[in-house]
Amino acid sequence: MDTMGIGEVGKGNKLIFDGAPWLVLEVNFVKPGKGNAFYKLRVINLLSGNTLEKTLRGGEKVELADVEDREMQYMYHDGTSFAFMDQTTFEQVSVSAKSIGDDKDFLLENMMLNVTLWNQEPIAIRLPNTVQVEVEYTEPAVKGDTQSRVLKPAKIKGTGGNVQVPIFVAIGDKITVNTQTREYSGRVSK
Repeated sequence: MDTMGIGEVGKGNKLIFDGAPWLVLEVNFVKPGKGNAFYKLRVINLLSGNTLEKTLRGGEKVELADVEDREMQYMYHDGTSFAFMDQTTFEQVSVSAKSIGDDKDFLLENMMLNVTLWNQEPIAIRLPNTVQVEVEYTEPAVKGDTQSRVLKPAKIKGTGGNVQVPIFVAIGDKITVNTQTREYSGRVSK
C-alpha cells in the first residue's frame, strides 16, 4: 500500500477513499485567516462515476490506487461481457456490460482502446475521442426538407447503436462520430 502526502497530490492522481479508486479532477489549497490550512479535492469514483468533494487537512497521507490504463484490442461480446486482448502479452480480460454501459454503441471489432485496471481487474474502458462507423440504416431524406441542421436517427453497422445525423447521410455512408458527445462530426471521404 503506497501513500503520499496530501501536499503532493495533483490532478490526475488515482487515490483510494472508502475502499474504492478515485481520480483527482481538481486540487485546491485553502489557507483561511484563522485555523489550519486544508486541501479540497474534487474526485470521481472510477467504479460508479460519481463525483464528490473531499476535504483533507494539510499533512495527511492518502493511499495511492493500483490503477493502470493499458491499450488493448476489442475482440468480441459474449452477451454478458466484452473481451479485450493486450497486444504485447496476449492476455485477455473481460469487462462487464454494466461497466461499459452505452460505450458499447461504438465498440467495433479489432478496435484499439484503453482499458482501466484496478488491482489487475478491468473496471472501465476509454474510447478514442472519435470513431469512424458505417450507417446500417437511416430514413431517406424528404424532398424539400432543406432546413439547416435537420437531424434524423441512424443505426450504426456492427453495434446497433444510434446517432443523430444530418438529412443528407444515407445507408452505407461512413461517418465520424464524437464518442464523448455521441454527435455526428462529419462524413469520411471515399
